[in-house]
Amino acid sequence: MSSTPVPPHGRPPLHAVQVLGGGGAGSGAHVRSLAAGLVARGLKVTVCAPRGTGEGYGFAGAGAAFAPLGTGTDAQTVAGIRAASSEADVVHAHGLRSAVLAALALRGRRTPLVVTWHTKVRAAGARAQFVRLMERRAARAAAVVLGVTADLVDRARQRGARDARLAPVAVPPPRPTPDDDEPRRHKARAELGAVARPLLVTVGRLDPDRGHGPLLDAARDWRELDPEPLLIVAGEGRERPELQRRIETEGLPVRLVGRRDDVPELLATADVAILSSRWEARSVLAQEALHAGVPLVATAVGGVPDLVGDAAELVPYGDAAALSAAVTRLLGDPDRRAALVAAGFAQAATWPSEDDTVAHVLSVYDELAAGRG
Repeated sequence: MSSTPVPPHGRPPLHAVQVLGGGGAGSGAHVRSLAAGLVARGLKVTVCAPRGTGEGYGFAGAGAAFAPLGTGTDAQTVAGIRAASSEADVVHAHGLRSAVLAALALRGRRTPLVVTWHTKVRAAGARAQFVRLMERRAARAAAVVLGVTADLVDRARQRGARDARLAPVAVPPPRPTPDDDEPRRHKARAELGAVARPLLVTVGRLDPDRGHGPLLDAARDWRELDPEPLLIVAGEGRERPELQRRIETEGLPVRLVGRRDDVPELLATADVAILSSRWEARSVLAQEALHAGVPLVATAVGGVPDLVGDAAELVPYGDAAALSAAVTRLLGDPDRRAALVAAGFAQAATWPSEDDTVAHVLSVYDELAAGRG
């Protein structure tokens, strides 16, 4: 590890400010884990985020100071970041909007900016041009851009990043559950209405890029199975009214259960987990499913194939027939499900650990701090 856990005598600890938006795309869990690891290594850490994000992820419990950002204008947010960063040695922004606002907050200062791109912002038309401008501004303002997949690193370089690197990002593994947890699992399935039928689970925002349209198309086919599986969709978003209308009109075996704070426990009850997105980097759902020992059917997009290897059934994005068939085959083949579970545990063991992630980020901070000295 590149830094000693305790700063040298007489020298104040390195102060790292983390800037976070809503905590989507796994960035909230990542910052919580990163903050705890950095504090354990002797750093002073301040997290700037909306108050609701701070309460949801418990950054104070990780030993970090928390500077809540208002939900008013961008100018107010920039002012809040600037105030919290007045004595920072490095500012680390997570996500595109946070990166641009942090760059504005640091204008006129020598404080280095690190930016992590956790996902790709998809847009069309005039908005696509606006997103490109934001990406260019964030990439050029950063001393180092960390991308969680190779294509995000390439994208940062295309936008003018001086230094773009692939970054290991770990999702904290779930808490171990007792071996005799079957009664709790049975109770959870009963509450969901899936005692004598297969349970399928997907998690994510209800927006167009998550592929819920093709997923509901696939659910039409599952009505023909006996017993008929139940698909649970956890998450909220602007597509909810349209999805609910389709479920009711077409009589689909699907329940929208809203935002959940018990996703690992929900996944642990499932027979199959489904990821139907148009694009993903290091999908949190995929990682949680493999950690939980749940067979996964996922779209072969973005960083998903590299992430899961041979430990999931991969299908093309938008191909409802392929998605339906993959799930149907798994439900009828317990040996294949067991093989995927075993492969999932083996694949998860190859992923970077939280210690790996913290060590990598700390080495970047040390490098930038040395450059300022």
